[in-house]
Amino acid sequence: MVDDAGTESLRASAMTDTASRKDFYSRIGARNLKPLWEVLRGQLTAEPKPPEAAVLWRYEEVRPFLLEAARLISVEEADRRVLVLENPALPGKTRATQSLYAGLQIVMPGEIAPCHRHTPTALRLMVEGEGAFTAVDGERTSMQPGDLVITRSWSWHDHGNGGNGPVVWLDGLDVPLVGFLNATFFQDYEETAHPLVRPDGDSQARYGTGILPIDYQAAPASTPLLNYPYRITREALNALEQAGDLDPCHGVKSRYINPVTGDYAMPTMGAFVQLLRRGFRGARYRSTDSTIYQVIEGSGRTILQGQTLDWHAHDVFVVPSWEWHQHQTDTESVLFSFSDRPVQQKLGLWREQRDCN
Repeated sequence: MVDDAGTESLRASAMTDTASRKDFYSRIGARNLKPLWEVLRGQLTAEPKPPEAAVLWRYEEVRPFLLEAARLISVEEADRRVLVLENPALPGKTRATQSLYAGLQIVMPGEIAPCHRHTPTALRLMVEGEGAFTAVDGERTSMQPGDLVITRSWSWHDHGNGGNGPVVWLDGLDVPLVGFLNATFFQDYEETAHPLVRPDGDSQARYGTGILPIDYQAAPASTPLLNYPYRITREALNALEQAGDLDPCHGVKSRYINPVTGDYAMPTMGAFVQLLRRGFRGARYRSTDSTIYQVIEGSGRTILQGQTLDWHAHDVFVVPSWEWHQHQTDTESVLFSFSDRPVQQKLGLWREQRDCN
């Protein structure tokens, strides 16, 4: 046993040791050094600890604010009239997840969102309205509800509305990821709209029909296809569902691809679409990519640990990295989603886990 004198000696030694360490840390800190052993366990965690939270934005609640923004702020003043979907666990970061940005953009009849380009890649999932169009590097495409339109990195692009009512779409960009790599560039075009140099449907004819121009050789990082029409996507989902191609976690789920390489449509963002039957009760699932969902059709819920997100058509919600979740439906539903899965897979980091009995 340690007597009183021994106990006091141990205490004095500990105090001296603490004082010595404090002095040591102070001296190395002055030279921009830091002891790894003090922070190691906080950085190398047993499993992912995502900073973002599960959250749902109800479209019926957001839409009035979009219309109000359209009354208060001109598209010329705003450049892009967007309400950012900011994750409440990341205040001030203007992002939906740690690596991805999402927002809802509104364009009113006769407006054109001015032409510009930037290194972040963008996707547009059309939500509401008729008459919307996007032009990318001189090719224009109309946007129907459910269509997925891709804006490749450093491509000139502008948007417009030739219809009679407001149009709204979901913007998804890899801005946080590109910003982390300090690779962000932005440039305005000298005119409001870029001149059209290719006819509507040009990229679809060249790359989206299962044939390629005979002399085509390039293998771009992003898809050369501008628009993935929802009409075609829905037909494909219906055919797969009828063939019984069902996953217990995802229902019928497919990914959008670059048609000339078979890889993801974008190098930094994976885009997916899934059909869930009425009364679907999915098995629990989790993966390392935090995912942003947009409900194209239907209603249901996504059940997470201690939280249920009840969703309807046009709602947007986030499922954080490595969080168990399962989808359930009340009506036949179609979910669009995007995440940073391509980056994780190319780096050998992506993991998934299923709870399928």
